[in-house]
Amino acid sequence: MLKKKRNREEPEINGSSLADIAFLLLIFFLVVTTIDVDTGIGLILPPMPDENTDPPPVKERNLLNILVNAQGMVLIDEEPASISSVKEKIKTFVNNNGANPDLSESPNDAIVSIKTQRATPYNVYIDMLDEVMGAYAELRHTASMERFGVPYTSLEDQTVEQEEIQELYPKKISIAEPDEG
Repeated sequence: MLKKKRNREEPEINGSSLADIAFLLLIFFLVVTTIDVDTGIGLILPPMPDENTDPPPVKERNLLNILVNAQGMVLIDEEPASISSVKEKIKTFVNNNGANPDLSESPNDAIVSIKTQRATPYNVYIDMLDEVMGAYAELRHTASMERFGVPYTSLEDQTVEQEEIQELYPKKISIAEPDEG
């Protein structure tokens, strides 16, 4: 018996729609993908002072000097302090209301001055800045809870209540240019 070999066609996958699928996947990933962009540190700067106007006088007791040196040590009014203690010291300094003659006269007069050196470790500077911002956030939160019974973060932007709390505890933070040392 002779087996007749038939010419069989090789099975193949239809590839005509493969380009369409690849194109759809490309469009899908372009639409869905988000690209993280470093936004830096968000600070609201005060308006530029007039060149002919002298800066307002600041009483020494209303100024809290914080220095972060090149070794990452934090000095508050020339005394060593840990980063974790910065928040409490700022809260005490700002919320003094004239009780202690060595601390600020009122929250509206209190100024926190931060100074660094060129070789200051960046992470120490950021941690210290977070502590300063956290101190003001806690002061504002406490005031908001006492006055309105709601957390400060739940107050809507540019409302009378939020502006009242901001006027009660204005953030007066001076960030000086770093020293060369």
